[in-house]
Amino acid sequence: MPSERSPIDSLMQPGAALRAARGSLWRQWQAQPSDQPVALAELDPAAKPWSTGDKASDKAATEALAGELDGLQDLFHADGRYKLLVVLQGTDTAGKDGTVRGVFSRTSPLGVHTVGWRAPTETERKHDFLWRIHQQMPGDGEIMVFNRSHYEDVLVPVVNGWISKDQTLQRYAQINDFERMLSENGTVVLKFMLHISRDEQRKRLQQRVDDPSKHWKFSLGDLEVRKQWPDYQRAYEALLNATSTAWAPWTVVPANSKTHRNLMIATIVRDTLKALDLRYPPEKPELAGLRID
Repeated sequence: MPSERSPIDSLMQPGAALRAARGSLWRQWQAQPSDQPVALAELDPAAKPWSTGDKASDKAATEALAGELDGLQDLFHADGRYKLLVVLQGTDTAGKDGTVRGVFSRTSPLGVHTVGWRAPTETERKHDFLWRIHQQMPGDGEIMVFNRSHYEDVLVPVVNGWISKDQTLQRYAQINDFERMLSENGTVVLKFMLHISRDEQRKRLQQRVDDPSKHWKFSLGDLEVRKQWPDYQRAYEALLNATSTAWAPWTVVPANSKTHRNLMIATIVRDTLKALDLRYPPEKPELAGLRID
């Protein structure tokens, strides 16, 4: 487990400030393998650590946060010193699509982009597994949201036995190096693992079956993947422990409650942006006193 800190102090300071501000609450849900290995069975997917205790209040708070993120995104774009990568990982029905809608619904599509990753194409398979990922990194002042991500390459192949243990460890190391390179070049990386229970997944899959308007979201192949639930949980635990680094830590989001999921992620994204001490570019002296006819 990598334990060194990023040499880019300006990027690490916000993370340290946030951890201090959130205290034990932040630490409880942020993977800290150097202290104690992550065990998903010990993290309650039905927990609501960020909740006010009232669903209506939580929804109102999330709406307010979405509006605040819109303003912060504008400032983030104008500042132009950083990029932000938000990674959403989780099993089928964990709520990746819902998070994108609930958290980033108010932000401008000019500055916030989303990629939904699927199985690699024939062309993509001819390159290393990070080749296609690197092409979608955010530019200066941009926010990129990944619906699934490069972590699929240490989940699906691992569960299905397509790569060896040594190859898996090699990929962990390559991912850590890749994300460190991003951090050293001004990219702030937030990684969220949406943690739901097996029974909650059953309910959500059944809803897709029962509602014809959601049939497009359902495939019989989803049931085959569901049979591999224990294997995927172990694969997730392994990647959380191997790839939660100082420069790109994982946060496990208890996501049985869709409202809480959105509130927690919106709060962390907002706090991260605010901790960057964003500012507008200097005023232009040549515009002082200018009057436009």
